[in-house]
Amino acid sequence: MTHSRASFVAACLGAFVVYLDVSVVNVATTAIGRDLGGDLVTLEWVVNGYTLSFGALLLTGGTLSDTTGARRMFRLGMVVFTLSSLGCALAPAQPILILSRIAQGVGGALAVPATLSVVRAAFPDEHARARAVGLWAALGGSLALAVGPVVGGVLVEHLGWRAIFLVNVPLGGTALTLARTGSGTPEGVARRRLDLPGQALAVAGLAALTAGLVEAGTLGWSATPVVGCLATFALSLVAFLLVERRSAAPMLPPNLFRRTGFSAATAAGTLVNFAFYGLIFALSLFFQHAWALSPATTGLAFLPLTASLGVSNLASARLSTRRDTRTVIVAGCAAAIMGCGGSAAVAGHHSYPAILLPLLVAGAGIGLVVPAVTAAMLSAAGPTQAGIAAGAFNTLRQVGGLVGVAVMGLLGGTGETLGSIQACLLAAAVALAAAGATSALRSR
Repeated sequence: MTHSRASFVAACLGAFVVYLDVSVVNVATTAIGRDLGGDLVTLEWVVNGYTLSFGALLLTGGTLSDTTGARRMFRLGMVVFTLSSLGCALAPAQPILILSRIAQGVGGALAVPATLSVVRAAFPDEHARARAVGLWAALGGSLALAVGPVVGGVLVEHLGWRAIFLVNVPLGGTALTLARTGSGTPEGVARRRLDLPGQALAVAGLAALTAGLVEAGTLGWSATPVVGCLATFALSLVAFLLVERRSAAPMLPPNLFRRTGFSAATAAGTLVNFAFYGLIFALSLFFQHAWALSPATTGLAFLPLTASLGVSNLASARLSTRRDTRTVIVAGCAAAIMGCGGSAAVAGHHSYPAILLPLLVAGAGIGLVVPAVTAAMLSAAGPTQAGIAAGAFNTLRQVGGLVGVAVMGLLGGTGETLGSIQACLLAAAVALAAAGATSALRSR
């Protein structure tokens, strides 16, 4: 295996295992509660502790990738992730498990922005990079999302909940081994000092926003902790912008968002995540409450959608080498909007075969968009800012997904009525239309 291929496989495997842990733990909370005890809020933080640290530190991970080297940061992130996965598997009590989950999120946040920098360095040719990003998106996003609940369910049922964390150890070890065989000199390391005040404010603000959005679903938007978190985010954001304007070496360079291609790709990626994660959440409730499907059957019902997503991820890479990425993004958004409209039209039939085709179309459309916006973002960022660009891109996509779930929760409630799911599908279609328009209107 060539050095560039080894680095690329390591990056894909690292992204896969990090994103797998976003969804794989959801099916294990009952078994964890039965074994370790704890109330509902405690069990929720077994899931949300990972989301919190991962979302809060992605920007920091991107900056460190640029300043210390992508491969070095990828290896550090995977070491932290793998060791904390072992800590989760061996946890004797809930507090240790939650702390280990938070450490997992730290490792994931250090590794993921670096994976895209590694991909960029391994494939300097734009067409080859587009194909590589398609594979990265399929393995790191779609496949991990699709197999997470299924793999988690099988492991929990046959080997116990600790197995869902133990499986990360050989996967993480393999990624580290491959990363060591990759080419040695990271591309585009920017030797500048760290903007510590900016980093601290970014972490505080993103942690507060993530915690507020996560807890809003449980406590309600008017609850004091939720209001406090969102107010902390707003204050941190204002302070961050003021500090960055005066910083000699800002962690988020202002010129990055002045690049129309980067801003448009990031906005489109955020809006698509809003639609996709919001729809997964809303449809899951609708299938279980309105259609009375079991949780296991609901998980299986999503497999065709995620399979079409993965297939179109790969197709997107080929199309992006023949067409402008903007054309691929607009076409994907249009297909996804049609899928949402078709789903809304047949949702009241209580027939899975009737809704299957629209869901496949929606998944295929979204699958076309994600690699294209990622490739556009990397091309616009340039080699010396690939890490922080990937960090900003993935941070805003993470926030988009969290906001999507929160908004769909407001619109859909418990998902018991046809009107609720139709409102959610309409919100997703509006977000997808905005993503397509953002890409279509950007200057070349």
